[in-house]
Amino acid sequence: MGLRDHHNRYGRKVLNYGDIKNLYPTLDQRDPEREIQLHLTGNMSRYMWSVDGVKFADAEPLRLSYGERVRIVLVNDTMMTHPIHLHGMWSELETGSADYLPRKHTVIVQPGSSVSYLVTADALGRWAYHCHLLYHMPGMMREVRVEKEGQSS
Repeated sequence: MGLRDHHNRYGRKVLNYGDIKNLYPTLDQRDPEREIQLHLTGNMSRYMWSVDGVKFADAEPLRLSYGERVRIVLVNDTMMTHPIHLHGMWSELETGSADYLPRKHTVIVQPGSSVSYLVTADALGRWAYHCHLLYHMPGMMREVRVEKEGQSS
């Protein structure tokens, strides 16, 4: 209680993603080649979860070209927090310090908010990309395919 404000009346500072930076310089300094915006969606009454209103079983894979630098923007349209995890690659949070982007495997997206981060597609193959809450995963999941140019699997 009383800790929601960045600087609150109790003299405590509440940290958020904007407060963290990497100890080491960002490895891939390139600007992203494109942006992918994904909406985290669901129905709390029916406890059904999805990405862009599409459950995993009906979703097309997200395709990345090997070596590509991409910005992912997650928009949480639900009233629950979603810890989103991309297998195989780092997520580098855009926190305002481009030279020291914090690297994470799981990015927390608060209710009614959005988070953007950069990914370098440096791992060929098929990767899971999902909410880390087990009961959200069957719907709130995508396959990410990292392929060389001209390759299709």
